[in-house]
Order: sequence, then structure tokens, then C-alpha cells
Amino acid sequence: MTRDDSQIGFVGIGRMGANMARRLKEQGYTLSAVYDSNWDKAAALAHELGCEAAKTPARVAELTDVIFTVVTDDEAMRRIFAEGDETSLLRYGKGRLFINCATVSPRIHIEVEQLADRGGAQSVEACMASSIPQARAGTLYLLCAGKQEAFAKARPLLESLSSSLRYVGPAGEAAKVKALVNMVMNINTAGLAEGLGLGEAVGLELSMLREVFAQTGAASRVLETDGTDMQNRDHECYFSAAHAAKDSGIAIQLADQVGLNLPLARATFSQYRRLVEAGKGELDKSGVAELTFLGRRSAPLPDQQNG
Repeated sequence: MTRDDSQIGFVGIGRMGANMARRLKEQGYTLSAVYDSNWDKAAALAHELGCEAAKTPARVAELTDVIFTVVTDDEAMRRIFAEGDETSLLRYGKGRLFINCATVSPRIHIEVEQLADRGGAQSVEACMASSIPQARAGTLYLLCAGKQEAFAKARPLLESLSSSLRYVGPAGEAAKVKALVNMVMNINTAGLAEGLGLGEAVGLELSMLREVFAQTGAASRVLETDGTDMQNRDHECYFSAAHAAKDSGIAIQLADQVGLNLPLARATFSQYRRLVEAGKGELDKSGVAELTFLGRRSAPLPDQQNG
């Protein structure tokens, strides 16, 4: 697949999907159509990229050869791949390549591959273990799975979006790895929030504490990415609390399937669910600090818009 012979579409153009589309456009690929459940968002990006804002996923498949899907959850994936639905991607699925990037349950990727096979299409999962800046810069860490033939076909496109590309096995396997990545990340985030909260409560200066954490066993990637924001209560969204809750939930489902108890994962999931239930699901995941930070358990959560 070259930049000259592929017509590309996107279904789901939130923070990640939109920036992936921009990146591919800059790399010389032809973007033909985008779709989102938010019509205004689709229309704005289509105008920016010079392509069609499709009214249905089916229209995206009709106009393109390769379709990236970057939707929110299992339900959304099942909806856009609904068999027998005239608005579904499968209506024009024959000969298409679907590259599915959303963090959804492993079984959904298996189902989608089976549906694609029946419709004469190919499917590959490309789970993103990165954030918005990496999507824009083409430096994503991508965990891929599916049939080797489909992965080989998708690889040139994926290399334009990534700095690291790892194939891990058949359909569903990349989703398992991604669920574990996010589970551990979320636990680390909640642990850092509690460490900083306790530090403040006992009178320690947080900038000093973060420096000590960075030089000791308390160091983590989350400390690098979220520590300053937690201290400053700046929760501009890169990875939402709602998504953190969803992804921890996927990992817990996997544990339940094999009869494994994960108390830390469950406690972290509970914390993120508290944020969602408080109407703060669109805060960045670092917003979990607001449940313990500064030692004020009853402190009001900051406004979603101004942090």
C-alpha cells in the first residue's frame, strides 16, 4: 500500500482519531471521508482536511479502501459493525481493510474480525499505548494483532503513525496487552495521587517531594506526565477519567474470566467511577488526585472547563 493508491477514512474523530487523520494527510495520504456521531465535529474536520463528512459509517466504507475506527467502547464498535444494518461499515465492507484502534474488550476485536471475514474484508487491531501529542506527531506506540496478512497490508500506514510498532498475535491479543498497560497506569496514577495528597497533609513541599520520588523507588512514567498537573490541579484532558474507568473495567473483566482477584485494580476502578459519577468523567485521569489531594477528601472537584 502506497500513499498514491489508498483512499482513507476515519470513523470516530475524537482527540486521537482527528490527530491521526491530520498526521496521515500531512504524510501524503488521501483522506476521503470522516464520520463521527458528533456531526459538527465531523464537518469541521472534513473542511480542514478537504474531504467528505459522511452521514453514516457505510458512506465512509463506500468512499474508501482503508477505514480507521477510533470509537469509545464495545457498544460503539458493535454498532458501526452491525451485520445487516444499512448504515454499518459492513454494507460496503468487501475488499476493505479495517484498522481498529479503540480500547475495547478483546472479544470485540475477535467478533469484528469474524464479521469482516464473512463480508470479504480484512481487520486488524492497532491499540494505541500513547496520547494526543504522539497521535499528532506520528510517534504512537501501537500494539497490533490479527491475521498476519492483514497486518502486513496495514503496516505502511501504521508506520506513518508510529515510532514503535509491535505485533503480538491473533485477534484480541493486542487488546489484552492494552488493557493491562492501562490497568497498571491507572493504579500508578491513583497511587501517585495518594502519595502527593498525604505529603501535603503532613506538611511536605510538593515540588521537593516530586523530586525525591523521581530519584527513588517511587519514580514512574506517571510521575513524569502527571505529577506537575496533580500538584497544580491542572487537569486539561489528554486521557479522560471516564476512559480510565472503562479501561480498568476491561482488565477486571479479564481477571474475572480467569478467576483472579485484583484488589488494587478494583480499588482504582472504584476511584475513577467516583469521578464519573460526580459528573467529572471528562477531567484528565490525573483528576483522580482531587479525591485525596491536599488531604481534603470533601474538597469540591474543579470545574471541567477551567481545571
